[in-house]
Amino acid sequence: MRYKKIPNTDMNISSITVGTWAIGADGWGDVNTKDSIEAIHAMVDNGVNFIDTAPIYGFGHSEEVVGQAIKGLRDKVMIATKFGSTWPNGVNAPSVRNNGRESIMKEVDDSLRRLGIDCIDLYIAHWPDFEHSIEEMMGALTDLQKAGKIRYIGLSNHDEAMMEEANKYGQVAMAQLPYSMVNRTAEETMQWVVDHGMATMTYGSLGAGILTGTIREIPKFDEKDRRATFYHDYFSEPMFSRTMKLLETLDDIAAAHGNVPVAQVAVNWSTQHPLVSTAIMGVRNVAEANENCAAMSWSLSDEEFARINKAIEETVGQGAHVKRQSKK
Repeated sequence: MRYKKIPNTDMNISSITVGTWAIGADGWGDVNTKDSIEAIHAMVDNGVNFIDTAPIYGFGHSEEVVGQAIKGLRDKVMIATKFGSTWPNGVNAPSVRNNGRESIMKEVDDSLRRLGIDCIDLYIAHWPDFEHSIEEMMGALTDLQKAGKIRYIGLSNHDEAMMEEANKYGQVAMAQLPYSMVNRTAEETMQWVVDHGMATMTYGSLGAGILTGTIREIPKFDEKDRRATFYHDYFSEPMFSRTMKLLETLDDIAAAHGNVPVAQVAVNWSTQHPLVSTAIMGVRNVAEANENCAAMSWSLSDEEFARINKAIEETVGQGAHVKRQSKK
């Protein structure tokens, strides 16, 4: 495993982070708790020491599964979870963004209980909230730091101006943004983050599975599947065909490294990228966990990295867009 020191913290984190959106078992096909726990254990056994989750992933289920998985392993892992995506009207109603102080104070205690821990290593605002000020949000978070309930602060899906505003009232350690070969729309923001002494955690690193090489025809997902909603553009034309063309280059590089899975090429591209501190990799079973982590046993050469970048420009360009901010 490769590790990176996060600026202005004592965290030395693995280049791969365990992603647990699918583990929430809400819109990701057939997922079960036993496989999920075993997948997390496999990632930890392979040297991964960072786990990312959120209350909204399965309406608390993902955090509960993570809590079960890390029993007896707390000294080996750091936990990132989020706040702000709430469901006050029930799980069948649209979620509500709330980064207000009162909501944060309730959410942190709920997350600590579900996770079975007494302190969250990185507490992340999941989305911008235009109803409450950043000053109010940061005031609550710095108070939680003083109380020992959280260690560091992160912002997900926020732009440069929002992060700059947040840093007036506290210190943001990490920005979580969408980034992969098929979505480089956050690249300028990531450069800004790095230039301002913060770390980046990227999500969607395998393009919701399209960069694993296992999908070669447009799939028919259930209408509620996240790949048919949040990641719809990846599995629609013209993006799908453009990505299939990109996979031809990844296929060649995978073959040159002893016919490794194509997913490992994508894992290395993300984790070797100079703007990426750690890349979230969603796993649902041991096989996926071991396959992703095996990518750390080899690296892309400078020539291969450049070849992939050239192929990206010629096929998908900046790629699909995942909306990062909205006043809705």
